[in-house]
Amino acid sequence: METEKADLRWGVEQRLEFIEFRLFWEGHVNRGDLMSAFGVSVNQASTDLNRYIGMAPDNMQYDKSARAYVRGAAFAPLYLKPDASRYLSQLRSVADGILDRADAWIGQFPSYDAAPTPVRGVNAKTLRSVIASIRRSEAIEVKYQSLSRPEPRWRWIAPHAVGFDGFRWHTRAFCLTDQSFKDFLLSRIIETRGTKPSEAEPETDADWNEHVTLEIGPHPELSDTQQKVIALDYGMRSGKAKIPVRKALLYYALKRLGLDTDPAARRPQDQQIVLLNPQALPGAFRTLGAEG
Repeated sequence: METEKADLRWGVEQRLEFIEFRLFWEGHVNRGDLMSAFGVSVNQASTDLNRYIGMAPDNMQYDKSARAYVRGAAFAPLYLKPDASRYLSQLRSVADGILDRADAWIGQFPSYDAAPTPVRGVNAKTLRSVIASIRRSEAIEVKYQSLSRPEPRWRWIAPHAVGFDGFRWHTRAFCLTDQSFKDFLLSRIIETRGTKPSEAEPETDADWNEHVTLEIGPHPELSDTQQKVIALDYGMRSGKAKIPVRKALLYYALKRLGLDTDPAARRPQDQQIVLLNPQALPGAFRTLGAEG
């Protein structure tokens, strides 16, 4: 079986994974689903369904009244690892306008929406230039608007990665002006001009390359029942969850989790979680974060 799976072309395997996605989440799949999702012919869709049922005969049976294959009682996926986060991320992407409904693998959408997130104005050409500089290990001159200065100024940076803080996209770069590694918000890069070879070495960016592990647990002042609910919310085991994070993203992670302030400053019902290992985070509350 493993050899047969390994020999399949990528496009065919994608369609077989799609079949499993529809079977797991919606309980049925037919030729029209494959034709709509991948633009294949009737014959190709039939071939894919027959190939799949030949590999996993217990996973689906044809229902004449529904004119579709339905999930079998002994369904056991071969290609798909059922993942709630993948399903929900598709809903979120559609809600945010990032993914068109026709491009999602979900067939029957539940009623859904998401709390709006302000759109960050990252210029496509700016992003392209930064990504190209990362790919070529070059420095690039950018006109950057820092909030610590009233006017933007030109500076040379040598980007080596991009990162997301939960709200905004940054590029992690060596600043040739300040001679240190920093985060630069992509939305604050107003203009770019020129590149040059860079001698900056990404492996020396300790805050980017080193990780720490946050250990979180339910707020101890919550009731036992409330603590159990919070443990379920965060997927905790034995009353704690471990979250690995790059040191460069530590400031953002603590802020997003509401752990950047004294937990006693908020009601337990609002704080909900606490940091269990603050002693393991030397310098955790130092001034990290984006330039300006």
